Amino acid sequence: MEYDLITMGEMLMRLSPPVFKHPAQSGVFEYFFGGAEMNVAAAAAQLGRKTAFLTKLPGHMLGQLARRALKTAGIGERYVLDDCEKNSRLGLYYYVPADFPSVPQVVYDRECTSMRTMTLGELEPDIFSDASCFHVSGITLGLGGSCGETAIEAIKNFKAAGALISFDVNYRMNLWSGEEARRCIETILPMVDIFFCSEDTMRLTFKKEGCLKEMMASFADAYPMKAVVSTQRIVHRPSCHSFGSTVLDCHTGRFYEDAGYERIEITDRIGSGDAYVGGFLSGILQEGVRDNILSQTLKKAMDIGNACAALKMTQRGDMIVAGPEEIEDIIQRHYEGCSYEMKR
Repeated sequence: MEYDLITMGEMLMRLSPPVFKHPAQSGVFEYFFGGAEMNVAAAAAQLGRKTAFLTKLPGHMLGQLARRALKTAGIGERYVLDDCEKNSRLGLYYYVPADFPSVPQVVYDRECTSMRTMTLGELEPDIFSDASCFHVSGITLGLGGSCGETAIEAIKNFKAAGALISFDVNYRMNLWSGEEARRCIETILPMVDIFFCSEDTMRLTFKKEGCLKEMMASFADAYPMKAVVSTQRIVHRPSCHSFGSTVLDCHTGRFYEDAGYERIEITDRIGSGDAYVGGFLSGILQEGVRDNILSQTLKKAMDIGNACAALKMTQRGDMIVAGPEEIEDIIQRHYEGCSYEMKR
């Protein structure tokens, strides 16, 4: 297998005003590239995993800029498809940061994009045997067009080829209703090995009841999963969050949990959940993926994920910028209470 991790999803260009400026005040937008699954691949690549991104980009200048962003992040482009249609589109979104008493705002412009036209027949047949792990999210399933069905077929083919299947619900109400999401996602859950889902989504989309651990265990009871993962974010105000997570080892029934990082001063929250997923998967993949290793690596994977999410919130843009040594240092200081004095 050439890649530790292949992710599939839509790449987006983000437009944001300069820090502390409202769009009406600045007249200028800065651009960043991202997208949930791309952000996951970027985090894993930063931590030393070999990753590739399965997506479809327009063949014009914006698509070329997007490819450059993939290279910069260390993400393989082998499975990036070109859309050479005259009216091909790259998805856009506008993000306006804010602090109390206001809240940040996101506006999407992603209708009729190249990714929505992706079909299974466009994929290279050898892709399915080329990865130890395949990751996709509910965003891609809910995009519409042929993309969602292609993602489901990709899950089936990667699973048949022996890859671990990682899935993040990542529910977005602007893409589909909770009921539509639940019906679709439940069809692929029997194939999912590592399942990421927030407590709110468990309750509101999947209609689960009980405490968080009871709801997580109900997924493990219903489906042959290896791990169920739920992150906890407390928003004290838009510029101050706390972040932690809980992980269930479905084989042993053991829970791992850490309250995580408290009162993080936010520079940019976009992509922090994806950084968690990428860090977590990196922790699983660093020892090679096989059926019986998860119970030994889940705690470490959780620690890496928490550290990646916390660090990403202090960085501008959609993707985390970090190295393995920096993440290990953050984890050590988190548990040992080491000094936060400047290193020099």
